[in-house]
Amino acid sequence: MDSLVPGTLLARRYRMLDRIGVGGMSVIWRAHDEMLERGVAVKVLAADLAADPRFRERVRHEARAAAALVHPQVTATYDYGEVFDADGAATAYVVMELLEGEPLSARLTAGPMPWPAALRTCAEVAEALAAAHRHGIVHRDITADNVMLTAGGAKVLDFGIATTIGAPDEDVDGSTFGTPAYVAPERLDGRKARPATDTYALGVLLFEMLTGQPPYPADTWEELAATRRDEPPPLEVAGLPDEVAALCHRCLAIEPRERPTANQVAWTLRRHLPGAGPGGRQRVVRRALVAAGAAVSLALGLLVGATLLDADPRRLPHPSADEPDAGAQPDTGGPGVAQSPAPDPSAPPSSDEEPPVPPSVPGEVVTLRTVYQLVEDGLAVGDIREDVALDLHQLIDNLQRQLDAGSTDLPSATRVLRNQVDTRAAEGALGGASAADIDAALDQLESA
Repeated sequence: MDSLVPGTLLARRYRMLDRIGVGGMSVIWRAHDEMLERGVAVKVLAADLAADPRFRERVRHEARAAAALVHPQVTATYDYGEVFDADGAATAYVVMELLEGEPLSARLTAGPMPWPAALRTCAEVAEALAAAHRHGIVHRDITADNVMLTAGGAKVLDFGIATTIGAPDEDVDGSTFGTPAYVAPERLDGRKARPATDTYALGVLLFEMLTGQPPYPADTWEELAATRRDEPPPLEVAGLPDEVAALCHRCLAIEPRERPTANQVAWTLRRHLPGAGPGGRQRVVRRALVAAGAAVSLALGLLVGATLLDADPRRLPHPSADEPDAGAQPDTGGPGVAQSPAPDPSAPPSSDEEPPVPPSVPGEVVTLRTVYQLVEDGLAVGDIREDVALDLHQLIDNLQRQLDAGSTDLPSATRVLRNQVDTRAAEGALGGASAADIDAALDQLESA
């Protein structure tokens, strides 16, 4: 795959140490950044891909945009570079955060996870996806292979086959990307990409963490068609709250409109973690705003092709109506997969990680998290247009940063948000019910 050997100094900066992953399109190295004196993961692209200047330009552009993403549950991208040997052959590489931990898929080989650990991990993945969805991106390949368990919680890997919301959900040659057991039904029907596709994969992931296997085990489209049913299999786990089991089944709904948003999944799961009692409702909730709004700019940069976070993207052809074809087996390599013992993510969340309360509940404190949730709810029921919801989310994030910076003039700080709500409502892009709820929440927030 590449001509590098341990000890090679790439680009006069990155000292190659050892290979930690091999995929169909790249080799991943553990390396030492001699300029910043830190460990990194370096993905070296296949020589035939690196030889195409158009491909290098595409990857460079996307890596630049992806590097702007700062989110605690997404693997960071640090650098992209190209070097040429005396014959003009190119070596293209992407430098990423080196993750110390264990892939979720490796953890699941030991059997199901305790349900509190499964809920916490799934909530962290859902928060990462919610951040992507707010910026118009669908991941499309959430699997146990693409989640790393680290000391800082779950990290989502491999946005290699991500696409924008509303884009055709197939490649130009008519193929469908992804791992069959996690692929939502609508992806096989030629529908446009949508966040609900990722929510379906969240349901599969949660089911697998709780039971040890996905609800519809399949390695090919043919097996998937034979095992998928209208109703998901029962989820019976001792001690698991009924609402969580119901949430998992909603995520697995055949119709995308019946699934919750990723943000709703995260908050429902966190509300049922041990220690997330009702007493915490009167505290200002900041965690989700930090996790969801920390992305400086995702832009379209998560469309990093199958080159940034590998995955040879496991291209699987569309099945015919009569005889589906077998798909390729997924790669096992991943960026920064240092096989050290994974942390136990089952510890209960701290008291500042509890869910928001709707403003209609008497006696409860309204927070910016409440306003944020109202926008999510309006989006989920179709009362707020998707692009409008993204704009409002950004304004709420900006408002939170102003408050964190010490701004005390809350009415002035919320004026821009109110004006946007009024303008969009007048345009018909935001329903009157959602506008009234948001205004009421801001009124209560200012008077608190």
